[in-house]
Amino acid sequence: MLDVEVIQSPQAAAAALDPVRARLLAELSEPASAATLAARLSLPRQKVNYHLRALESHHLVRPTSERKWGGITERLVEATASSYVVSPAAMGPAASDPGRSRDRLSAGYLIALAARVVREVSELATRARETGKRLATLSIDTEIRFRSAAERAQFSSELTAAITQLAARYHDASALGGRTHRLVLVAHPLPQEKKETAV
Repeated sequence: MLDVEVIQSPQAAAAALDPVRARLLAELSEPASAATLAARLSLPRQKVNYHLRALESHHLVRPTSERKWGGITERLVEATASSYVVSPAAMGPAASDPGRSRDRLSAGYLIALAARVVREVSELATRARETGKRLATLSIDTEIRFRSAAERAQFSSELTAAITQLAARYHDASALGGRTHRLVLVAHPLPQEKKETAV
């Protein structure tokens, strides 16, 4: 089972976004039968079977084994991943594209960059799995609490200078056998937790 699977096709995305099917995917971190899932979700077994077949047709669940109860053979299925992300590729021509944004400081541009990362890395990860290779990636995730907007601006300026200097030092457009990598660095405020209203 994968940690994260990126859903590329619009049909698979539509199947996974159905509320009942999304709940089934969440329940299938371990193999289960339609009867077990029906009892957990308080749904008719036939309805659960219908939804499982739809998910299986899009390769979002897979059969793992069979077990016999009296004269009945029950199939056990599990989700193909612990969690799922829908790729912007599922939107076809309407998918977000950083190249269409004029404002590089906008939230829309940042979202388009993040969407491109999902699309590109998921395609590379799929190819790496198919060839039995490991995909070399680097992820850094940290939090910084700035004292003021002025310090945030100073940090941005210093970080830009440092990245520019490093990129200039290591980038070699003429390197034979070299491979170009994409570096995306984003910063955004953390969402504030909703304050509980006093009763």
